[in-house]
Amino acid sequence: MTDNDQVIHKTDVLIVGSGMVGSSLAIALSNVGLRVALVDQVDPLVQTGGEFDGRASAIAATPQKMLNQIGIWRHLGKNFSPIEDIRVVDAESSLFLHYNYEDVLCEALGFMVENRHFRQACRAQIQNNKNIIFLAPTKINQILRGVGGVHAFLTNGAQVKSSLVIGADGKGSKIRESAGIDCTTWSYHQTAIVLTVDHAVPHHNIAYEHFLPAGPFAILPLRGERGEKNRSSIVWTEKFNLAEKILNLSDNDFTSEFKRRFGDHLGDPTFVGPRWAYPLSLQYTETCISERLALIGDAAHVIHPIAGQGLNLGLRDVAALAEVLTDAKRLGLDIGSTGVLEKYQKWRRFDSSVMLAMTDGLNRLFSNDISPIKAVRDFGLATINKANPLKKFFMLHAMGSVGDLPRLLKGEAL
Repeated sequence: MTDNDQVIHKTDVLIVGSGMVGSSLAIALSNVGLRVALVDQVDPLVQTGGEFDGRASAIAATPQKMLNQIGIWRHLGKNFSPIEDIRVVDAESSLFLHYNYEDVLCEALGFMVENRHFRQACRAQIQNNKNIIFLAPTKINQILRGVGGVHAFLTNGAQVKSSLVIGADGKGSKIRESAGIDCTTWSYHQTAIVLTVDHAVPHHNIAYEHFLPAGPFAILPLRGERGEKNRSSIVWTEKFNLAEKILNLSDNDFTSEFKRRFGDHLGDPTFVGPRWAYPLSLQYTETCISERLALIGDAAHVIHPIAGQGLNLGLRDVAALAEVLTDAKRLGLDIGSTGVLEKYQKWRRFDSSVMLAMTDGLNRLFSNDISPIKAVRDFGLATINKANPLKKFFMLHAMGSVGDLPRLLKGEAL
């Protein structure tokens, strides 16, 4: 429900940021009876606008189980495209790596979902939810954290008192900043150009990752407006300076540069919606907890999009934190206590560090055209492709099925 009255809202948890990660956590916690205040500075009507804006996200098979379990997935209807095959190619090499969903006996390796549809599904699940107070648009004006709990003062005049505040407010998190948590950040000197194309030949639910010297060029299957398989999301990585020049090209010249990388296997492309450009960087915090505070999603870690795991990493945070808080609640513990939050940090730190290192290493390995390195990585792709047990392990890792999984990621209830 929405409540912007100038009153004091007493809740168990305050979540700052109602994006895909923050909303997912709010829903998961509300399902076990925790009362949640969800605060965002953006008008929800803007976040859930019906117009196609060209942005989409890859959701791995394991996080999808959680979204289904907590009730979000059903609101998507048919607004998703399964990823049944992934084909990885290095520049012009004839060697490749091919993942197929049938090799691991699953419905799909992952799913592509437009961001607007994901947000709409979250909003549908939040509406009329008696355990969620949705306060937007408004900002945190001041937040106090101490032994007695959390007290937040909002710019709309409302106040929130809770046991715990969760920063889900993205890369430039103000909640993280207010807690004085340091970040390590470095730029990749690359820009991701994100856009959508319709094409003549159906994609058959195949995702392509084409490694080029400037960075990866990904073609990811989307569902068309009428369910057709002739639309794809593009994540085109270029060196920063070159990307700026490409974005400023005339339509004809931009199309020419795009087609050089897109190829002709899907036929002639037609651009749909706007183009987006994002400078790429790696960012991680020295800690993802503080006194009565936990960070999730991009507020805690930002990775390279080379493996399409950014959102999935945030959803894994959601699953772990939801389980830790639920178990603490059932034991009658203070859910905002240091001991409870340390369990969350310990659970997530290793997985996040591995993903940070993996995506950083892949980008450094493939974003160059040095002949000896190219020969080694091409040999590696071919070797993995022929070694079925090793390939299966990498497939399961891409699906998010490796490691100590929280109950939600197994498709089990909290």
